[in-house]
Amino acid sequence: MGVDVLLGLQWGDEGKGKIVDYLSDKYDIVARFQGGPNAGHTIVIGDKKFVLHTIPSGIFRESSINIIGNGVVIDPITLEKELIKLRAENVSLDKLLVAKKAHLILPSHRYLDAASEAAKGKEKIGSTLKGIGPTYMDKTGRNGLRVGDIFKSNFMDKYTALKNKHVDLLKLYPPIDFDLEKEEELWMESLEALKKLQTIDCSYYINKKLEEGKSILAEGAQGSMLDIDFGTYPYVTSSNTMTAGVCIGLGIAPTKIKNVLGITKAYCTRVGAGPFPTELEGEVGEELRKVGQEFGATTGRPRRCGWIDIPQLKYTIMINGVTSLAITKLDVLNGFSDIMVAENYMMNGDATDELPYDLQGEEILPLYATKKGWESDLEGITDYAELPQVAKDYLEYLEKQLGVPIHYVSTGPARRSLILKA
Repeated sequence: MGVDVLLGLQWGDEGKGKIVDYLSDKYDIVARFQGGPNAGHTIVIGDKKFVLHTIPSGIFRESSINIIGNGVVIDPITLEKELIKLRAENVSLDKLLVAKKAHLILPSHRYLDAASEAAKGKEKIGSTLKGIGPTYMDKTGRNGLRVGDIFKSNFMDKYTALKNKHVDLLKLYPPIDFDLEKEEELWMESLEALKKLQTIDCSYYINKKLEEGKSILAEGAQGSMLDIDFGTYPYVTSSNTMTAGVCIGLGIAPTKIKNVLGITKAYCTRVGAGPFPTELEGEVGEELRKVGQEFGATTGRPRRCGWIDIPQLKYTIMINGVTSLAITKLDVLNGFSDIMVAENYMMNGDATDELPYDLQGEEILPLYATKKGWESDLEGITDYAELPQVAKDYLEYLEKQLGVPIHYVSTGPARRSLILKA
């Protein structure tokens, strides 16, 4: 057996949580491999809506083991809140495991994040202010605290040294409103909830399960265009959100990767600052936001909306080795008579389907093709053959443009609103 990967192909918010929830009963293990509580994976089961920030989206399937991998950064306060909500809904947490090598977000990391972003003024990166960037900085700077450290006798010494380092750094920034003492008290209390979870050496555990023939699904957070190396830098997250990040985030060899399912909306969105070639700032963009309820699950921020971008998707399909696609939110396009698709870019007088080194530094004019809309309701359709022919034409056009088969089509937020195409 190998590790299958599920990740986002745009700027995040593609609907990964729902697809993981659907697929997870087919896997023995679901594992988050990177990111932090800036993720907001939304799952609708019946009349209940769940938003997960740290816990893998397979937690609602009793048959699946769920792992928070070592590539994830964990805020114990956020994690405890998730645990409390899930227990209140009688969701079993017996099969939730946490990697000992996952790094911890301290209250002072969040303080630094907020102070740093405030100091940037109009040049904000668009941080969610969850302390994720400073935590990854300490990780690469070899200063970080890890989950396994909370069980060691010198934990408080290590914690105090790192906090004091942050307090010294904060002197470089203008003062902001942040009650560090109060947040620290909450953080220390939340460690007790973390200590009660089963902790593992992720690399040994995962590889042993592979040897036993267990099936594993690696769940990504954010989107490929937010990858620290290959995204729209510097308007990116602080981790590797692409397939290669699975190897680092779980401790497996590249040869263990099997299938890669890429998730993309039938249009495109982005939260926060940074380049977005197909962004629509007028009535059409507002209609996409309204119909698609495009507001961040973690921050509540309105998402920027635009048409689907073929050069951008070809790029992320290439760097991720995507073998199949899931198209989400097809139903959001129900009311459009015409649907635009950016097939190429015009840059410096030439047409290209390649992304430039720096999207922010280039004047990019998307070259659009117009596709006919189906102008009908897709609710209740569970068989691909029952989709309006015009909707099938749009999906098959996307397959041809992207060179990868579509296996899943989502027509709504509910678990049942998913069509198997393949």
